[in-house]
Amino acid sequence: MLQRVRAQLRQVSDQMARRPVLCCGAILLTCALILPITLTCGREKPVVALARAPGRFFPADGPVRDLFLGQLEEADVLRAEADVSVLFYYAPWCAHCVTARPVLQQVALRLAAQVQFLAVNCWWHQGNCRKQKSFFQYPVIHLYYSRFGPIEYRGPVQSEYLESFILRVSTPLTYLSTSRALHTFLTHQQQGVVGYFQFNSSPQPAGYISFLFSALHALRRDHQGAVRFAVVTNQAVAEGLSLREDESVYLHRRLNSSLVFPRAQRNFTAQAVCDWVFENRESVVQWIQPTGAKSYSLEAELLKGPALLTFLPHNPLSANQLLNQVTDVALRYHSCGSEGGVSPVPRCCQSLLASGAEASVCELCVSHCWALGVCVEHVQLSSAACWSVQGSYSPSGRISVCCRSVPRPVTDSVTGSVTGSVTGSVTGSVTGSVTGSVTGSVTGSVTGLQCRTNNTLRFYMLDAALHWTLAQRLGATNHSGRPFITIINLRDETHYVLKHTDSLEDFIQNFSVSFSPLHRHLVGHKQHQHTESLIQEVTSDSFLDTVMDSQRDVLLLYYSPWCGFCSLLNHVFLQLARLFQGNGTLTVARVNVGRNDLPWEFMVDHLPSVLLFPRHRKQMSVKFPENTPMTVPNLLRFVLQHTSHAPWEESGSGVGSVSRLGAELHRLQQEASGGQEGKCEAS
Repeated sequence: MLQRVRAQLRQVSDQMARRPVLCCGAILLTCALILPITLTCGREKPVVALARAPGRFFPADGPVRDLFLGQLEEADVLRAEADVSVLFYYAPWCAHCVTARPVLQQVALRLAAQVQFLAVNCWWHQGNCRKQKSFFQYPVIHLYYSRFGPIEYRGPVQSEYLESFILRVSTPLTYLSTSRALHTFLTHQQQGVVGYFQFNSSPQPAGYISFLFSALHALRRDHQGAVRFAVVTNQAVAEGLSLREDESVYLHRRLNSSLVFPRAQRNFTAQAVCDWVFENRESVVQWIQPTGAKSYSLEAELLKGPALLTFLPHNPLSANQLLNQVTDVALRYHSCGSEGGVSPVPRCCQSLLASGAEASVCELCVSHCWALGVCVEHVQLSSAACWSVQGSYSPSGRISVCCRSVPRPVTDSVTGSVTGSVTGSVTGSVTGSVTGSVTGSVTGSVTGLQCRTNNTLRFYMLDAALHWTLAQRLGATNHSGRPFITIINLRDETHYVLKHTDSLEDFIQNFSVSFSPLHRHLVGHKQHQHTESLIQEVTSDSFLDTVMDSQRDVLLLYYSPWCGFCSLLNHVFLQLARLFQGNGTLTVARVNVGRNDLPWEFMVDHLPSVLLFPRHRKQMSVKFPENTPMTVPNLLRFVLQHTSHAPWEESGSGVGSVSRLGAELHRLQQEASGGQEGKCEAS
């Protein structure tokens, strides 16, 4: 065969050698056929279609300028021309961006005359924004104040919250021209920072620019704007805060002594001033905004200790009377000394004649009456001025002295009352005259309670409109506009709910006592019970009525949906319930402990767990042994062993029922021999 093929090939080669033209034609014809086939079959077809050119995300005639091709350079040019700019980075496919679009348009319509609004498509692959920015989520909102920025907005994408934040960036400083304006600013703001600057030599001194940027740095760190910054240019107004030097910064605190920025120890820079403010600020009431139903931010705050959560409707653009009331209670709760205008500790005062050429009388006040005699002997009263000193290591505590001139020599004691309090860290003012006896009283039972109890509360605020789902999980029933207040103690795994008939101060006072009269609030799932169900479903509301029924034996199964072994026991309990169907003395029930809180004395440490509560002997409840397989024969034997009598004795069935039950028990023992049992650790 091989020789025949070789002979044919030799014959073909001889013919091609005789006719070279025929040989070249055959080769060309073969190449002409192979080349098209190769090009057609070997070409790679495009798998991914080219992206379509993006369209406008915002309308062209709207207040938001849409750079839908990702023109980041054009955005930088427009931003440099405006005083305040808002940049909205979006992706057209993002549902959050679609939801935030009408919110941004609504805010832009209100603030279009003051603020420039720009939107940049950062998803278009040919745009510079996609090439230069690396965002992990959308939308991203950045604010720029002149050449300072970006300041990222991390609050809720709601029109009121976004507009409030933009207004704070637009006006980071409040100008205080009068003493009345200064007093109003310090009274209404929890954290107030006041800077004193003289504009005589320069329209914008260098210290003022640093102070302005420190206010913007504070907004970058805290988008809620809990710390407010203000400026004073009048020397007379600044002296009300004991600020006499130019470029002085004053941090007002209500519970502790106020502070002045230490320029000798720190450089006067924007970052240094901002760090100093956040290191020394007070946090009486804190706003938290957990994301979603579960949040690590809320858990981190609850781990610090007992927390009082207040859910109330909040609009950051308007004043909230409920917020002011809760803040006032929180201030008095933390007021352990005479700061903040509250003096829970009785004070002793005495009027004395000051030594000197000019006749003057001084009022001396101390925190403890027994130390008044010592202070009278050692304190020098020689100047017509007011001062206050907190003696950290002195037994007399705080000492306040205020001297004033009188038209004639004073020989008798002068009586009066203290009407002022300390203002500032070093100096203060005590106006009015002082009595020679004990003055002041405890303002309410909650005043200074932080220093008299080990269960120190932290006060938190949440917007009810944003977090009502969380409030419902904690026990809120209806969203009627009234605040929902609860105390959560994560260490004891308890929480209490304020009733509408009780006051907030009594609620806090009852929680703080050693033996609290408050009842733990049990959150339960409302279950629609079927009348013909073999196994009764128990909830938090029906638990005591069902389990503690003295006329019935109750076999209770503790389960949870996340426990896999619990679901395997459903058929076991159904068979057991069929055996006792129609019996009037035994109830087979179960409770979902994952959705129903129970009293501590009825909780278990493993799932699944079975407890039997005998009738007439509820205090002698018995737990099914953990090392015994949870089968129908074992459960039936467990019930018969711990009940007062056989459950079929009252059913009127007679001896026939006993024999049938015995036969059924024997059959179940044969089927369930060698059964296995599992246990789940309850979290």
